[in-house]
Amino acid sequence: MTMGKAKTTMADGDAKMQDSNVEGGPLRAEHAPTAARSWIKSWIIVLTVTSGMIVNIANATAVSIALPTIQKEMNLQEAQLQWVVSAYPLSSGCLLLVFGRLADVYGRKKTFLGGSTILVAFTLACAFPNDVMALDILRGIQGIGAAATIPASLGILAHSFPPSRARSFAFATFSAGAPLGAVFGSAIGGVLTEFTKKTWRSSFYLLSGLTLLCLFGGMFSFDKDVPSEEVDKRIDWIGASIITTGLVLIVFVLSQGEVAPNKWSTPYIIALLVLGVIFVGIFLYWQHYLETVQNNPNAPYSIFTPPPLMKLSLWTRANGRFAAMMAIAFTNWCAFLAWTFWVQLYYQNYMGYTAMQSVVRLLPMFVSGILCNAFVGLMAAHVPLVWLVGGGAFATTVACLLFAVIIPETTYWAFAFPASFLSVMGADLVFSAGTLFIAKFSLPHEQSVGGALFNTMTQLGTAVGVTVSTVVYNSVATKVSPGEDTLIMYHAAYWSAFAFGVIATLLGVTFFWKVGAVGHRAPKVSAEKEVSNAESGGQDFEDILEKGLEPASVTSVPSTPSTLQDLKEKDSKAFVSISSAAPSRSTMQNGESFVTVSASSAKIPPSSTLQSVRESEASTGDFLTISAPSLISTPSTTQNLKEKVEDRSEKS
Repeated sequence: MTMGKAKTTMADGDAKMQDSNVEGGPLRAEHAPTAARSWIKSWIIVLTVTSGMIVNIANATAVSIALPTIQKEMNLQEAQLQWVVSAYPLSSGCLLLVFGRLADVYGRKKTFLGGSTILVAFTLACAFPNDVMALDILRGIQGIGAAATIPASLGILAHSFPPSRARSFAFATFSAGAPLGAVFGSAIGGVLTEFTKKTWRSSFYLLSGLTLLCLFGGMFSFDKDVPSEEVDKRIDWIGASIITTGLVLIVFVLSQGEVAPNKWSTPYIIALLVLGVIFVGIFLYWQHYLETVQNNPNAPYSIFTPPPLMKLSLWTRANGRFAAMMAIAFTNWCAFLAWTFWVQLYYQNYMGYTAMQSVVRLLPMFVSGILCNAFVGLMAAHVPLVWLVGGGAFATTVACLLFAVIIPETTYWAFAFPASFLSVMGADLVFSAGTLFIAKFSLPHEQSVGGALFNTMTQLGTAVGVTVSTVVYNSVATKVSPGEDTLIMYHAAYWSAFAFGVIATLLGVTFFWKVGAVGHRAPKVSAEKEVSNAESGGQDFEDILEKGLEPASVTSVPSTPSTLQDLKEKDSKAFVSISSAAPSRSTMQNGESFVTVSASSAKIPPSSTLQSVRESEASTGDFLTISAPSLISTPSTTQNLKEKVEDRSEKS
């Protein structure tokens, strides 16, 4: 395969690069680890962030199943229970974007450890209040810790595991933490509430201890934060304040709409909802303005303008599939969390089961979650993305359908068992594939923000799914006479969840049809070549140019102005991407670690920053890069590369 042919192939279609195999996407999100590490340390990293995710989700579900006990012990009205559940996801969901940016700028390890410290302290504190107001406040602060750890974890994984089968395993394992955390929280909440002296408080003792283990695991296993000195570290605090306010108002309305005095007709509910939407709109406009200024250094006040908290161009990545993945995460979580919420009420309130009996009937979710994430880890490089995303959403949809038509008198194995198995299957597949996809199409300095955005959509999906299904449930309840069978109310709630699942499935099939695998295949390298590479410190240039022309980057190649000029003049038919370990500011503005040379046009694309160049790649698909992840570069190897590129260009 010659360089000329390669260029033609890549230029022929953004579709081939983006659709046939998303692994060939143009945005390279990864950096190789800063130093070699043992496989034991690598697995400790994965275990730490996965355990952190499990604990974060369990903090929500463990309380949900213990609500009847909390209500009885504190002598509360049902309306007062709402904030015991809502305070935690409210604060965590609304601050994910802010902490994602902080993690990318100031260090993911610092952010993770700081968030874990907050979680340890305030999870333990939640075990002591005898007043519901104090419990609500502590739950809100507890959520701040969760908001810090989740995006930091995604950035840590993206940095620690370059594209490989190990990365697929790492992300699949981490993704398992969300649905498994939901089941784990319900399980320990039910067991400890029913069988321990401290009842619901025991859950907080246990979860605080588990979070402490995560804190120590991160402290000793994560790589030291080494943020680039050139990265613009300013934070868009105006945007952070606007979006946090907007999300808080929207989530508050969603959680309180059904318990307000006049429900959704209550004046303050309507007013706050309108205000929340307005704030989100202002935030989007503000981000558009900041991104426009960042792309135009000559714009007025550009020197005083910080980078946007969330670049709107993120949503257009991969021909809009980035936005489609966010929509799938949102709608699938609407369906999954609505199913999870109502299945517990169905078992305990309608069927009369105890909390422990309900947990036993949900045990298939554990098995399904483990199997699904093992499957993603092994097969992500071989299974088309549509089967993971569309198939996962379809599994959640079927689970909702089974409970929408469930007949209580039938055996558990007819409806409840397959629904329990399928519900978490859908959540796992969508979450695992989604996080891998987001990592691929987010730049290195966007990893935590991209992950935060994905998790924000799932958090909003949780609130919207439960709220909409509750509205449907209550609307049907008004038509049910006293003493009449209430099964129809549960059926109605599940039909609303089913509708969300259908939307997620259609989005998955429509946008990811014929899209290739999202994972990474293990490279096939002979034993002799491995020895040669190990001795030389990197891959052979000849092999790089003759084979494996997968989109990636040549690392550590000096990118001085003269080098770039030589490449532009000599490489007449190929697009080459050079990555420099220590570029000068004159070469690359903002200290980014990639420079792309468009040799056919004999000039560097406008604004020699990573942002504009890489986004240009994303929109045109006309750039080819050469992969040499462990290449040791010297001036002589750089000259060798230029000569080989020139030679192949002439032959082409």
